[in-house]
Amino acid sequence: MLKKTIFMLMLCGIALAVKAQSAEELLAQAQLLTKQYKETEALAKYRELLQVSPGHVTAFVQSSLICSRESTRQKDKAVKQEWLEQARIAAYEALKAEPENPEANYAQAVYYARLAQISGAKEKVAAAKEVKKYADLALKFKPDYAEAFHLIGKWNFDLYNLSSIEKTAAKVLFGGVPPGTMEEAIANYEKCMQLKPNYIVNYLDLAIAFKQNNQETQSMEVLNKAMKLRPMFQDDIAYKAECKKMLDAMQ
Repeated sequence: MLKKTIFMLMLCGIALAVKAQSAEELLAQAQLLTKQYKETEALAKYRELLQVSPGHVTAFVQSSLICSRESTRQKDKAVKQEWLEQARIAAYEALKAEPENPEANYAQAVYYARLAQISGAKEKVAAAKEVKKYADLALKFKPDYAEAFHLIGKWNFDLYNLSSIEKTAAKVLFGGVPPGTMEEAIANYEKCMQLKPNYIVNYLDLAIAFKQNNQETQSMEVLNKAMKLRPMFQDDIAYKAECKKMLDAMQ
């Protein structure tokens, strides 16, 4: 009886080791596909990983982020919404598993940021509140989170540029527009650049903010730096193209 028990425990140990190894392999494959600019294929791997390891927070987080990014690549609003619904579900599962996980809070903030981009005035302002809430939580749990600083920079920039209709909606819903300034947008973008100097979209957004703030010299300096960076993610090629187009127009 004792030998049988020991044997069964050994089998369980082997099964767990194989399962852990499979999860590690799937994670590595998903990460490699992301680096190869194959995000939909990476998403499939993350979903395989969740079959092997249900509740895997990294898989949920990355699935959510990929779905949010994929939504911005779509032309049709209904298709955008479908991708965002997948992003919402994955971020929710990540937060349910680990409420204090900075990446999970960041994924939730990104979901709301993308939702705001395709929403009407009232929904956009309501989503903006959630962006700030979850981005702040991401920074609370990870104070050097570069991408979260970028997101708060974009939050400030977008609030600063709200239309009169959106400002009216904010007043009705919340008694006024949440505080958002160009100075804070630039400061957060610059903080992101210090922490993650290869994050190309941050250079583009900082250059746009500088230009709107009548700081064209600084804008051109940032764009020139961006042109020297190597693309790291699928959208970086398009971001660099936007940087070049903007730089050419300013020269």
